This record gives sequence, C-alpha cells and structure tokens, in this order.
Amino acid sequence: MLLCGPSGSGKSLLAARCGLPVLRLDDFYKEGDDPTLPLVAGSSDIDWDHPGSWDADAAVAAIVELCATGRTNVPVYDIALSARTGEEEIAIGRPPLFLAEGIFAAEIVNRCRELGVLADALCLSRGPVKTFRRRFLRDLKEGRKSVPFLLRRGWRLMRAERSIVARQTALGAHACDRDEAMARLAAAASADSSPTAHTTV
Repeated sequence: MLLCGPSGSGKSLLAARCGLPVLRLDDFYKEGDDPTLPLVAGSSDIDWDHPGSWDADAAVAAIVELCATGRTNVPVYDIALSARTGEEEIAIGRPPLFLAEGIFAAEIVNRCRELGVLADALCLSRGPVKTFRRRFLRDLKEGRKSVPFLLRRGWRLMRAERSIVARQTALGAHACDRDEAMARLAAAASADSSPTAHTTV
C-alpha cells in the first residue's frame, strides 16, 4: 500500500494507527549537500517538496526487497540536519501487506504496479487550511527548519495544495479522507490474509 498526500495531511498519524508494518519513504530524501537538489523558483531555499529532492530509485529498491524477502536496510534521515545519520533494518517476516508512506509516494505508483507489488495507492487530503496549521505546528515542535523557512514553505504549500493533490491523483493515487483511507487499508489487509492472497505493498 502506498500512502501519499501533502506534507501535514496526517499520513504518519494514519500509518501509526493502521496496524500495518510501515516503511517511511521520507527517509529516502537526498542529503543537504547533494548538488542535484532543486531550488524554489526565485529563491535560494532548497525545494524539499519537489520530487527531485528524493531518491525514488532507492525507495523502490527497498520496497521490492521488502516484498521479496520480508526485510531491507533503509537510511535513517534527520530532517532538521538534512542528512542521513545512519541505517537500520526493517524486518517484517513473511512478506505481508505493508504501508509505504511519504509525500512522494505517488511518484512511484506506476513503477510499483509494473513490478507487481502494488495493492492500492491512496492520497490523503484534509484541506489547505487544516493542513497548513497541522504542518506548521508539527514542524515547529520538531525543530525541522528555521521559523522563516517554515512560514515561507507553509504559505507556498497552502496555495499549492489543490494542485499537489491533483498531481498525485493523476499519478494513480486515490484521493480520500482519513476514514476512507482506514477502510481501504482494512479491506486490503483482510484480502491479504486470505489463503489466495499474493504479496503486495
């Protein structure tokens, strides 16, 4: 299962409550000194909301390995430092259904489908104002970036939220609220536990 949505839409909270093993796709961000990182147009700010700030190839490789073997090594990423601080193993035993969540999950929907490891793809949406408030308070509490950066980013993302959701749905994710997402996750988990279920992600 892939779960995307604008930053602050509640993906991590839903992932924590869904009862499935979770792969955090945000741990595949590039490091802050990577010369390929994109910039916000007309600014010197790194655009961490652009897919170019993320290593899609590494994320897909981890998903495929987790599906095939039930374990994989993933980076540990510190958003405040914009750096990978280590590596950890995720082990889920027999490859069951699991949730891969992050703001760029929609970017790999087609690749996962072509590789035969996709059960469903969801885009969580809660509305621009609610998302702005939740994102800013979360990022401020966690000290992710400076306050001026968070305000600039928050204002930009609030104005762009509808286009972000539109892009992610165009890439193959189904837009839904938290309740529908939980229902679809439960249905997929139930199907996966049946005797004829296939390995999915």
